[in-house]
Amino acid sequence: MRKRYKGASKLFMDEIILVLTNLPDRDSAQRIAQALVKNRTAACVNILAECSSVYRWRGKIETASEVPLLIKSTRAAYPRLEASIRAHHPYELPEIVAVPLIAGLPGYLQWVAQETQATEE
Repeated sequence: MRKRYKGASKLFMDEIILVLTNLPDRDSAQRIAQALVKNRTAACVNILAECSSVYRWRGKIETASEVPLLIKSTRAAYPRLEASIRAHHPYELPEIVAVPLIAGLPGYLQWVAQETQATEE
């Protein structure tokens, strides 16, 4: 059963998610961020400062510079968001993980939900 959070009209807390992914450079991060907001799968995308990632890939330990994205979206929009990231992402196996939010400013969360509604264009 979904719990309604106080102070917002008909918006459920467990609908809002934060999706994380990393890109190899700022240009590809900007392209994906623009695509996600344009196709309404994300209300907002933060392009963070470059970071170093260390991971094992195909039996080897790798180190790479990456640009993280913080993507604000909804569970309902997630399938479209994932498909869009996969279509635009240069990696063979991109990191795409979503975490639910447990609290937030009601007006902001309502805005996220409104901005990620699928529309007929």
